[in-house]
Amino acid sequence: MYLLSSAQVKAGESVLVHGASGGVGLATCQIARAYGLKVLGTAGTEEGQKVVLQNGAHEVFNHGEVNYIDKIQKSVGEKGIDVIIEMLANVNLRNDLNLLSRGGRVIVVGSRGPIEIIPRATMVKESRIIGVSLYSSTKEEFQQYAAALQAGMQVGWLSPVIGSQYPLEKVVQAHEDIIHSSGAKGKMILLL
Repeated sequence: MYLLSSAQVKAGESVLVHGASGGVGLATCQIARAYGLKVLGTAGTEEGQKVVLQNGAHEVFNHGEVNYIDKIQKSVGEKGIDVIIEMLANVNLRNDLNLLSRGGRVIVVGSRGPIEIIPRATMVKESRIIGVSLYSSTKEEFQQYAAALQAGMQVGWLSPVIGSQYPLEKVVQAHEDIIHSSGAKGKMILLL
């Protein structure tokens, strides 16, 4: 729901979802497509790329390839990308700022460390970097997000993709697997 609340997207805009094969990324692709956006995604495996295309992306790029940024740039042309949903800002933010359109927005959903950027990259395009956290949502915002997601599932434009499943006693293994994974596919589930 960050697309609507933080990024304030409009139909016809473009969105790039980095790490689109994970649970949040796939939901973002589905929501973006339902709202009339041009959806681009990245994934690190062939299987991940397929699931991203099956869940709303118009195009998908392998973020494991050395020249994938060039391929994205070629796809979007000089205009750039209106919104980037960033799951790993410490790796991608510098490139994100170069991919943005004038007035573009990067929504930082995840990061695993520091990154150095050149602030002029935001100035030239009058772009914004917006950090988000579900934990920071008010009770009212959380209820609005939940209602919108539930409606999307009822109508059929949102369909959660279940990835790895672990019994609760394997929670440590699940945590290790997600940290060291080369690519996600859907939302990880812990079973009671």
